[in-house]
Amino acid sequence: MTKQLRQSNFRRVRLASFLLATTALSSVMPAMAQDAKPDDKTESKGTVEKITVTAQKRQQQLQDVPVAVQALTTKKLEELQVSDLNDYSKHLPNVTIQPTSPGFVGVYMRGVASGENRNHSGPSPSVGMYLDEIPITTIQGALDVHVYDISRVEALAGPQGTLYGANSQAGTIRIITNRPDTAETYGSVTFEVNAVEHGGIGTSAEGFVNVPLADNAAVRLVGWSQHDAGYIDNVYGERTYQEIWTPPFPGPGIVDNNLDRVQDDYNEVDTYGARLALRIDLNENWTATPMVMAQDQKTNGIFAFDPQNGDLQLTHWFPENSHDRWVLAALTVEGKISNLDVTLASGYLSRVVDVNSDYADYGFFYDTLLGYGNYFNSNGDTVNPAVINPAQYIQGRDGYSKISQEIRFASPAEQPLRFIAGLFYQRQEHDIFQRYLLDGFFDGWEIPGLNDTIWLTSQKRIDVDKALFGEVAYDISNQLSVTGGLRFFKSENSLEGFFGFSEQFGIDYGVPSLGVGSCFGPSSTDRAPCTNLNKLTEETGYTHRLNLAYKIDDSRMVYATWSTGYRPGGVNRRGTLDPYDSDFLTNYEVGWKATLANNTIRFNGAVFWEEWEDFQFSFLGGQGLTQIQNAGAATIKGIEADFEWALSDNFKLNGAATLLTTEFSGGPGFPAALSELPVTPEFKANVTARYEYKLFGLDAYSQGTLVLSSDAGIELRETEAAIIGRLPSYELIDLSSGFEAGTFKVDFYLSNILDERAIVGRSTECAITVCGGLPYDTPVQPRTMGLKVGKSF
Repeated sequence: MTKQLRQSNFRRVRLASFLLATTALSSVMPAMAQDAKPDDKTESKGTVEKITVTAQKRQQQLQDVPVAVQALTTKKLEELQVSDLNDYSKHLPNVTIQPTSPGFVGVYMRGVASGENRNHSGPSPSVGMYLDEIPITTIQGALDVHVYDISRVEALAGPQGTLYGANSQAGTIRIITNRPDTAETYGSVTFEVNAVEHGGIGTSAEGFVNVPLADNAAVRLVGWSQHDAGYIDNVYGERTYQEIWTPPFPGPGIVDNNLDRVQDDYNEVDTYGARLALRIDLNENWTATPMVMAQDQKTNGIFAFDPQNGDLQLTHWFPENSHDRWVLAALTVEGKISNLDVTLASGYLSRVVDVNSDYADYGFFYDTLLGYGNYFNSNGDTVNPAVINPAQYIQGRDGYSKISQEIRFASPAEQPLRFIAGLFYQRQEHDIFQRYLLDGFFDGWEIPGLNDTIWLTSQKRIDVDKALFGEVAYDISNQLSVTGGLRFFKSENSLEGFFGFSEQFGIDYGVPSLGVGSCFGPSSTDRAPCTNLNKLTEETGYTHRLNLAYKIDDSRMVYATWSTGYRPGGVNRRGTLDPYDSDFLTNYEVGWKATLANNTIRFNGAVFWEEWEDFQFSFLGGQGLTQIQNAGAATIKGIEADFEWALSDNFKLNGAATLLTTEFSGGPGFPAALSELPVTPEFKANVTARYEYKLFGLDAYSQGTLVLSSDAGIELRETEAAIIGRLPSYELIDLSSGFEAGTFKVDFYLSNILDERAIVGRSTECAITVCGGLPYDTPVQPRTMGLKVGKSF
């Protein structure tokens, strides 16, 4: 389909959507004068929504939980048109994401971020991601879970290292699914079409059905299919690669073009998935809930553009795509032994990602302009070379598997002295395969058995976490309670396999120990010629939490928390470097929960001070290899708050904001650095206004959302930060309107209505002065108009 035809389709969708919106919006003013009938609304009409959470691994009302938790319920997720992590993170100001492509998103909370390069051999994530009771965090990012038929998303800010463990150093995000219901049969289907400014047409279809099988059993089936339109254009370009030799001699160079890769809107995504859950009430005390969830996602292109090339444009030379598929199987068993609540949660995750990446910038800037690589010839002769194009590309496969087990016991919540205690085990494997290729590369320099391969990484990484945890709470009085918790852990990290060049290439170019030349054993991983890395590191330690909560009355609470969280240490992929140690985050926090004005206002917040000690920092070291070191210490100070205000039976406001400052104090051997941590903006906020009214006798609404973010750094190191710059501040506005007619529901939405080019990520293959960084900016999706039609039954 041509660009012109796609734009014509966009205009047709825009016209249809505009007519629907104007019809709905034209009735807002007269509707504001109508008196709504008492039965027109749900139970939350005129008051704030009551929210039940399980943040502390018990069912509690949000306002009774003395920790910083923000929850987005099913109702709120639907109102905000949320379908993935990119969507809901906009409404969680203490959450910052660094998206590269679907399925590879860095998640950070409360400014705990160092700007690391998130390499496959890098540090573990600092934010834990859970689906129900099962951890779904993988080394390079959380699963891109499609948000549909979800009960709520809970964001727990600050260290959760007592109940949630290793990857919950800075916080935890929990996606809670709707469980099978034995009460009745019901379901829903939703269809959507949308048009992206400067891009193509997207579609989606979603549906679920809940079916009781017996008085004590039910099944719930959920499915989705989604096509995300592209909006980045890969445009035509030419590049000349100079001939660099020792001694140098002039030559015409290699002139390359990307004619065969030119494509408009080439960053399209197709996602298919399903979730099947079964509930069996074994008896009046015990319930088993097995669940299987699977997703298949194919992505074309990348989601960044080159500002020097033009708005939403770049020039790339090789295939860029990924195929991400995963299956998660889980079993949750809940019951009672005597008066103790018992929960057993088991999970198994299998994920495979195939990736093709353009790496031509590296060959251009490092190998030709700087003369690092005079190897781009096909005969190995430096006197009479047969010159080839030195542009590189990457073929990779990441295979992940994760087994997790947790058993815990909880005493009755109504007792003045109560506890939660349990055991946790997790084993993650990551099979890493990445080959860097040059077409026509000299056979004598190839990795043995892999044509045209100049560099190979073939490794197996294993991370094991074991823990014993518990919390004890005691009500000193009807108003004052104290909670203390400990988590004792043991972590193991191993890395085995091969990385580097062939033996002859290493000898010819002065790096004989970087590759086959340093091997000490036969191959232990996929397609590797031999093994030159096999290291293991282990650690033990503990984290703690101490909390004091005071209920002023039934509607107001204040609390104070002293807590710690950690990330396990690990092995550096360059075997000559020492392993890196665990890093710890200590949190001092004072917060409040308040429901005011006859349950029409909810206002929660916290003030915090966090000390991040010896934090792990990954960066490109010698020969372009990622290395990790414990960088030093940082201090993070901030305030966060969220509110909901029911101004009337028909009009609600809700929003949230975070304001923080960071200070980096450096560490031994660390290069000159900035005084503030990168990635997280100093200020981030959102506010949503929603008005509900009658439209020709139908329930209708109009809604607007404003999202604000200040600018943010990208790099911690001073030299690199000066080259790559900062992420600019931005403002986003979303609008939506719709109505319900019996079992039908129609929604129109317009996101990013100002078509703001909000930059949420920036990357480069060349962080050196000669290329000025050549940054690629990752924007939020351009202005998008969409129409959704749903039916429940």
